[in-house]
Amino acid sequence: MNILIIGLGSIALKHISALKQIDYSISINALRSNENSSIIKGVNNFYSIDDVTLKPDFVIISNPTHLHYQAIKDSLKFSCPLLIEKPVLNKLEQSSELQKVINSKKIKTYIACNLRFHPVIKELKTWIEEAKPIINEVNVYCGSYLPDWRPGKDFRKIYSANAEMGGGVHLDLIHEIDYCYWLFGKPLKTKKLTRSNSSLKINSIDYANYQLIYANFVVNIVLNYYRKDTKRGIEIITNEQTIEANLVNAKICSSNERLYPTKQFDEFKISDTYLDQLKYYLSCIRQEEKLMNDFDEALEVLKITLADV
Repeated sequence: MNILIIGLGSIALKHISALKQIDYSISINALRSNENSSIIKGVNNFYSIDDVTLKPDFVIISNPTHLHYQAIKDSLKFSCPLLIEKPVLNKLEQSSELQKVINSKKIKTYIACNLRFHPVIKELKTWIEEAKPIINEVNVYCGSYLPDWRPGKDFRKIYSANAEMGGGVHLDLIHEIDYCYWLFGKPLKTKKLTRSNSSLKINSIDYANYQLIYANFVVNIVLNYYRKDTKRGIEIITNEQTIEANLVNAKICSSNERLYPTKQFDEFKISDTYLDQLKYYLSCIRQEEKLMNDFDEALEVLKITLADV
């Protein structure tokens, strides 16, 4: 199996590690930005899309978000499945053009939101579908400290801190909007407030507050780059109990243990989500099954993120 990766940063290396665990014989090829790029053992480098003569079985697009549009457009010539790192794009301009080509050529797409494979989110998905709770309110929070994300690097120079590179907490942490879309469906309407005037002094959005409005409840989402004590979780308030899910500690608690006993996923590692995600992806493309979170669905999530709904 031949894999082409466009963009060989930290996320791509996680995908490579997962691929090697699944099948060490997979041939991994990378489209690099320049010939001075570091050499990665076991990876064959190309430096121009025109030089890629092999026929990839699928393409992984994991370059900076503002380069996704061109990377997706270039990859369509291979007529093979695409795995695109979240967010699918950083803006909606020309997205309908790509959407038409992808659908007309019947290109299988999957936008990689690995938190869909977090055991807490998977458990909540199962519980909501089976228990069908009467939900009154949902609160989602994700805050962490951007300077800690890339130790040893000036955080103001990484893409997250720069709006022109597709950075911003609303795009970086689109996971929260994505998993809410997955858990609760498409909202009737949304509201959004964003700011970029915290003590970090960066030009990208460092605070975002969303309201996803459904028929009988509202999902409140708060995202930020400046919280030093990392917090990531979701609280679901029903007519019978309050479910509190901690994604950092991989634990779910209820205010009513009789209805929902505490669940702790002790063996969880975030790297497992990348492995499980690729196992799912490979299974779907090998068996020609429909993939969740395809280009169409990811655009709906992006519209919510960019408040274009």
